[in-house]
Amino acid sequence: MSLRVDVYEGARIALFSLAANRLRTGLTTLGIGIGVATLLAIVGIIQGLNGSFERQLASLGPHTVVASRFPWVMTGDWWMYRKRKPLTVQQVEQVRLQATFISHTSPHVQRQADVAADGEQVSKVEIAGVTQDYQETTALEVKTGRFLTPEDDASGQAVAVLGSEVVAALFPKVPALGRQVRIEGRAFRVVGTLSPKGRMLDTNQDLRVFVPFRTFVDRFGQEKSLSISMKVDRPEHVQQAEQQLVSILRRVRGTPPGQPDDFTLNRPEMLANTYAQLTGALYGVAVGVGLICLLVGGIGIMNIMLVSVRERTREIGVRRALGAHRRTIILQFLMEASAVSALGGTLGTAVGLAAAQLVSLFSPLAAAVQPLTVVSSILFSAVVGLLFGIWPAARAANLDPVEALRYE
Repeated sequence: MSLRVDVYEGARIALFSLAANRLRTGLTTLGIGIGVATLLAIVGIIQGLNGSFERQLASLGPHTVVASRFPWVMTGDWWMYRKRKPLTVQQVEQVRLQATFISHTSPHVQRQADVAADGEQVSKVEIAGVTQDYQETTALEVKTGRFLTPEDDASGQAVAVLGSEVVAALFPKVPALGRQVRIEGRAFRVVGTLSPKGRMLDTNQDLRVFVPFRTFVDRFGQEKSLSISMKVDRPEHVQQAEQQLVSILRRVRGTPPGQPDDFTLNRPEMLANTYAQLTGALYGVAVGVGLICLLVGGIGIMNIMLVSVRERTREIGVRRALGAHRRTIILQFLMEASAVSALGGTLGTAVGLAAAQLVSLFSPLAAAVQPLTVVSSILFSAVVGLLFGIWPAARAANLDPVEALRYE
């Protein structure tokens, strides 16, 4: 008998056996299904977060550099950073004049405050004082109106550009342009609104209001949080720009030779590395939980297949007596185990996809399962069934035909 015929016969008998024992088949697929559903739901959420984070990171630009007292990712003693001298406006000007690889430079100061308008109020809004160059350094997209201008900053105009969530909260039914908002009781005229940018880790980039830098300092008098936001002229100049910035800032800040830098140059890659560590840990947990569930499901398949071999001992003896090869018996039970596992994987995939989408609907977490992940889940399920079906299949094939025929 050819292998092709063996495969056909094995598949036919395996499917017949599964159909004849629907309850057993359903319960056996449950373990595999739970494992695949758990794994796929978590992986789907992580993949969605990855996609969202990559888009947000791309919006910052691959050649953005921010000089500040504190690093975006804390790796040392917080007090060490706290003791650093604040950056100053004069240092911003020196960077602007001396940094030849920097195309745009803006000071940046911020604080949290309540913003009110027309009886509505938004709490804990980030109020940022910047210049016109900040739009280029962070790739802000103006939706309506305009961004801040040099004239706004030079004359200390009380104007503001609102993030999308601030607009939605304060002006849900009327255009925001030309309206007045109050920041800690001080009046500002809205000259522009921004397109949505979403969240970056724990920061809501749409819950922000931008005002001219000098206006911020005059109204709120807070410069300790000053940082310098910069855009390198060309991506290939990033390394040279960083070296030049270190030299300029050490000189203008009076950092003695041999002493460590008393400032940090932050780049989007720092966030990417931290995010990769976080999602790597989540992936590990997801894979661990999924593999445990699949292991339990695989053991369940093996137990059911061993029971099936015992129940069908006489059938196996008859088939062997009529000339069926051991290979045919092995293929039959392997196909049966793989079919049960693949069925569980398919159902688990459907449940996992649905769970990931439900999480997206009822929470800010985004889910995006790649097609390759779906196909891999089903194929991996089939492989699990194949592996755990080897022992029962071998046991069935090794039955002595004479003894099997005597089995009651």
